[in-house]
Amino acid sequence: MSSCYVPTAFSQSTSATQNLPTLGDTSREDLSPLAERKLGEQIMNVVRNDPDYIDDGPVSEYLNRLGNQLLDAHPDARGEAAYNFEFFAVRDPVLNAFAFPGGFIGLHTALLLTAQTESELASVIGHEIGHVAQRHIARMLTSQKFDSYIPLVALALAVLAARSSPDAAIAVAAGGQGVAIQKQLNFSRDAEREADRVGFQILKDAGFDPTGMVTFFGRLQASTRNYTDNAPDFLRSHPLTSERIADIQARAQTLRYKQHADGLEFFLMESRVRVLQDPTIQGLIDAKQLFDLQLKSEREVDQIAATYGLAFVACRQRDFMKARELLERARSQTARSASQKYVLDVSSAFDSLSIDILSGSKQFSQASTEAERAIQQLPLSRGLVYQYVDTLLDAKKEQAAGIFLRDQLVLYRQDAKLQKLLAKVYAAEGKQSLQHIALADALAIQNSWGAALQQLDIARREKDAGYYELSVIDANERDWKESHKEELAEERKQRH
Repeated sequence: MSSCYVPTAFSQSTSATQNLPTLGDTSREDLSPLAERKLGEQIMNVVRNDPDYIDDGPVSEYLNRLGNQLLDAHPDARGEAAYNFEFFAVRDPVLNAFAFPGGFIGLHTALLLTAQTESELASVIGHEIGHVAQRHIARMLTSQKFDSYIPLVALALAVLAARSSPDAAIAVAAGGQGVAIQKQLNFSRDAEREADRVGFQILKDAGFDPTGMVTFFGRLQASTRNYTDNAPDFLRSHPLTSERIADIQARAQTLRYKQHADGLEFFLMESRVRVLQDPTIQGLIDAKQLFDLQLKSEREVDQIAATYGLAFVACRQRDFMKARELLERARSQTARSASQKYVLDVSSAFDSLSIDILSGSKQFSQASTEAERAIQQLPLSRGLVYQYVDTLLDAKKEQAAGIFLRDQLVLYRQDAKLQKLLAKVYAAEGKQSLQHIALADALAIQNSWGAALQQLDIARREKDAGYYELSVIDANERDWKESHKEELAEERKQRH
């Protein structure tokens, strides 16, 4: 996947940026931080609907916890708009990481599996945060006078289409001027050095081993020996030179060595990602062979992660009895470990897989009970919330699911997935008008005003649309038509 980055302002008064080169900030007039975020959300609407987008609770929560740990070390990286960054994974065997406008940072599964330590993984995320913090794409968009709405969305479509059909990707990209833009999105050496230095400082201040950046980039550079004209995307879109590595290495040598101990969660997530990267029959067989080899390691974390991985494979192969046995073995080993048992209190990895095993074996009532218990222990886990609703729906407990979702929406009004689940509840209850209102709410949260208005129109025409439903429809329609009008006007302005 080609890289797309749009940075936000990063305070030049912080220690992280005092010695950094300044590429200028010509983007402010033409592309505001608010416009960047809106553009990023539009592109993410495309990405989230792609089958290779990994919608996995434990992986998503881990990446966002890691990314926010880095951001907490330098809050100014969020910019003047104080972006809530989103970190996510995409199923792809090519080494790459990328960022979309407004603080959306994606990692290919191949990159997640190539990182040998959490510091190496954090170094890539820090580098991407550096691009966002320094507004690199905003500058490129401004200097090239591109239409910042239509072509980048077209480029996102082209990038996703390329996985299945290169010809289709070319057609989509050409239709939206994506090819021309793609050539401009490969960062200059100055931009790469700037992102390196910001990322390096963030990595150090967040308590990770800064040499992880040197090690990981060195391994990427070495991998080019296995390629001719077809170098990995990460190396094409992030020009990697010996000078850059030497610069990072020189910075690392001035610091006192500080070892970062990798926790069990990092290895558990690598096990999950290995299974999720290739869920085919052969892919699961290959993953099982790797986990069997990993079991022979003398390190405790490797053994637990391998056992967990084998449980995940068994679940995917629908051998639920074996999956349960292996999961309980991994959980018990974790609980007995003085250094690793903390994971049970912070990660949803074990609970999520346990719920999947119960649901897969059609023990829906037990699955909903397990999910309810897990949420009480990990109330901030969004993945467990979604799983709980699914288990209630599987158990035909639509009323309980609806009550729970409405309570959740009081706390998380901007969670589009909750609205989509509520639509499923209404569909199961035969409440067709409310179903389309909930779908409209989900689309509005994603700034898809045209599609949201279409859902309202469908809701109005349903036979069960009563006074309450029509009042909600009318109120939302008035607000959203104005937002849609503003959006269309902004797009016309960007074209001229």
